[in-house]
Amino acid sequence: MDNDIKSALACLKKGQSPGKREFLQEISVGTAFMLDFWREKYLAEYLARGGSKIKFLTGRSGSGKTHFLEMLALEAENMGYIPVKLSAREVWIHDFKEIYSAVLHQVNLLERLKLCSHEIIRQVGYDPEAIPQDMTLVDYLASQGKLDPLTKLEIRQQLNQLFLSNPLIDNNFALACALLTGSIMGHPTLEESSCRLLQLWLEGNREARLPSIRRLGLSPSKVTKYNARHMLRSLVEICRLAGYKGLIISIDELDILVRKDDMPELRYTRMKREDAYESIRELIDEIDTLKCVMFVFSFDRRLMDDDRWGLKSYPALWMRIQNEIEGERFNRFADIVDLDRLVDEVYTPDKIVEMSTRLARLINRYDEGARPLSLSTAEELYARARFGKVSLPRRVILSTLQGGVEEQ
Repeated sequence: MDNDIKSALACLKKGQSPGKREFLQEISVGTAFMLDFWREKYLAEYLARGGSKIKFLTGRSGSGKTHFLEMLALEAENMGYIPVKLSAREVWIHDFKEIYSAVLHQVNLLERLKLCSHEIIRQVGYDPEAIPQDMTLVDYLASQGKLDPLTKLEIRQQLNQLFLSNPLIDNNFALACALLTGSIMGHPTLEESSCRLLQLWLEGNREARLPSIRRLGLSPSKVTKYNARHMLRSLVEICRLAGYKGLIISIDELDILVRKDDMPELRYTRMKREDAYESIRELIDEIDTLKCVMFVFSFDRRLMDDDRWGLKSYPALWMRIQNEIEGERFNRFADIVDLDRLVDEVYTPDKIVEMSTRLARLINRYDEGARPLSLSTAEELYARARFGKVSLPRRVILSTLQGGVEEQ
């Protein structure tokens, strides 16, 4: 048994999401209720047509928040989006520059620019697949005796057309990407140190000295929390030029903004916490300036229940995300998706048995000891689903495992 499988099984036995794609798809029960809706309404239509959206995902411990985000990432990737998965434990949420920088790293800008270079190569009349991987376009044309001043002029014109003429890309961002893409193709040439300098500036790294960047023809300013959303819009557009539909950005564990009993120290001071809420508020107000991007903030419901430190403590944010009307039926258009409320909609006793059976079959394939729940046990779990700190999905997992002890 390899380490990936061992790690995935260990997570399952703790009632956590396994993280392994094959396992996720095999044990998933009930997620289609929301995923199918998001696929149809957002991924296939709204985002693909240039819209942008923010969603908030909440629920008790074990309600399946991380599992849902991982399934969403799989669905998004299958549909041509780039999924970006962040954690508020690792990225500072109070400064949007940090979020932008983390997204940039996961997107892998240079790889996307290579795909943009393929489009330019096609525009100048050549097949990018015919060029050996260890050669640039210019080297390849020179080896074929086809490199001439007109071809170089055409390359520069195509770079300008693709990047600098695009109104959705910041001018300095566009020029940096044009220079980097040109370097990938071999024209215009750029020294390795200059390429690194441009990358550092795009990342918002303090090592990037503005006077040095100006010598490359840019007139940049430092990336800050105030212009980072504009930079993100440019990044999303680069990804679209590379052939992707957009970005799906999930930020998990947002509840770290409020202190838990098991936290050794407070990560966010009151000022940083309020800055984080303000940053999210600003993102909501400016979401229409972005294109083809979806943000999903995920958190334990204590972030909603804690009146002193949670979302409700910052009225400017809370008034923008609260669901004004809650009916008996689950509203799949709501900005706040409460997975605990899905119990009545999705996790019927029959579904619980199906979930338990799938889980037991998977675990017993590599290990032993998992036992599917009977219908009577499933009915009992369903009846008690509204009580306790642990949500129904985790109760099902723990009850399926031999010796699993339910948390109260």
